Amino acid sequence: MAEISITSKEWERVKIKVQRKYNHLTDAQLTYNEGQEEALITNLMHLVNRKREYVVFTLKKALVNIDNNRL
Repeated sequence: MAEISITSKEWERVKIKVQRKYNHLTDAQLTYNEGQEEALITNLMHLVNRKREYVVFTLKKALVNIDNNRL
């Protein structure tokens, strides 16, 4: 089970932050359906070549500071 929960509305904001940090990622690569956090984490692990802990930490950080543009 995923350690995080992201709504579709939140994902739109988080996706922008992720794309700023990893500017090689496209909208198509960052598709997300609500409730599919596990698939999102796995996909991001492969796309950015990082471990699970790093991806989860990055997503949690983006969610905590959702109104901030920084990641």
